[in-house]
Amino acid sequence: MTTFDKREAGFENKFAHDEAMQFKATARRNKLLGAWAAGKLGISGAAAETYAKDVVMADFEETGDDDVVRKLVADFAAKKISMSETEIRAAMAELMATAISQVQAG
Repeated sequence: MTTFDKREAGFENKFAHDEAMQFKATARRNKLLGAWAAGKLGISGAAAETYAKDVVMADFEETGDDDVVRKLVADFAAKKISMSETEIRAAMAELMATAISQVQAG
């Protein structure tokens, strides 16, 4: 294996690791977001845990965060709770920092 091949393999491994960490952080953020939203929606206990998992699953509908935001906006509207997309996205940003810290900590 040449030095170039070793460098290429190193970059590929780092890319794969970074992508895996980003996926874990996003999933953790969505779970935290689901718990946050459950509290605002008056959902507690096992139902709140189930709701948080539903938020995580909503992110698999399409690329990006729009699918999660749409779910939360619809859920808040269904309960007649005033919550804007901007407020949801602000919570997402705040919780992403928490999720990244948690994932890095193991």
